[in-house]
Amino acid sequence: MAEEKPLVEISKGLNGLEKIVLRQVRGSSTEVYLHGGHVTSWKNDHGEELLFLSSKAIFKPPKPIRGGIPICFPQFGGHGNLDQHGFARNRVWSIDTDPPPFPTASANKAFVDLILKPSEEDLKIWPHSFEFRLRITLGPGGDLMLTSRIRNTDTKPFSFTFAYHTYFSVSDISEVRVEGLETLDYLDNLKEKERFTEQGDAITFESEVDKIYLSTPTKIAILDHEKKRTFVLRKDGLPDAVVWNPWEKKAKSMVDFGDDEYKHMLCVEAAAVEKAITLKSGEEWKGRLELSAVPSSYRSGQLDPQRVLQG
Repeated sequence: MAEEKPLVEISKGLNGLEKIVLRQVRGSSTEVYLHGGHVTSWKNDHGEELLFLSSKAIFKPPKPIRGGIPICFPQFGGHGNLDQHGFARNRVWSIDTDPPPFPTASANKAFVDLILKPSEEDLKIWPHSFEFRLRITLGPGGDLMLTSRIRNTDTKPFSFTFAYHTYFSVSDISEVRVEGLETLDYLDNLKEKERFTEQGDAITFESEVDKIYLSTPTKIAILDHEKKRTFVLRKDGLPDAVVWNPWEKKAKSMVDFGDDEYKHMLCVEAAAVEKAITLKSGEEWKGRLELSAVPSSYRSGQLDPQRVLQG
């Protein structure tokens, strides 16, 4: 009997937009839209959705999709000619038929390689030539990995900021805590990027939050008490972590976001924001994010993230 293999299939998604579906033998899956190079779904072996996607998300280019994992490039949270989070999430990407070799073995992994190059319109608003290659991989255990390679194909240097703007699906924002960022310095976007130091032994949520944590560890955990689930983020080349929840007032002001949906999502984003990355002509930057979801264990009534953070 032939061994079952992971599946990669191209199909039509909402509004006829092209998407790629990656499926693993045990049942996990992920969906990627070419619009934005955007992961919109990540399900575990039981078919449970792990990412948040707004019920009001707009699947009409050039509007970005609200939820999933938007790619913020060439800027995160900036101003000027560019959209606040750059244009990569607003563009239609191509499937990369000639990707460079990846050092990771791809046996038993379902993956797709995408590529984005600037259009003439892009060069008018951001006059730098580049190749952005994105590999999205679903491992046999259901782990999701995004690897970005950005190469400067211009004759002069350029600088950029970047984030994987990941929206996690949570049971209730008041039941969630984030571990791995305690005692770190952060910039508070709600207080004109004033710098503070995180107090307390874990981050919990009771109001709007929009913070950029600096010099963060390679591993961060999100503990969902009600679902008894822990998300683990592992990241490379991305020193910062953005934590965001719009809360009630801001949620109501966003046309592509349900009024009460803030209760069921949390963004924890692997990012390079505080210090821009500069590439000389011909240089390449690589930034990697690996996501896994594991059952939370308990100890004396508390969730025990240490096992996860040390693993």
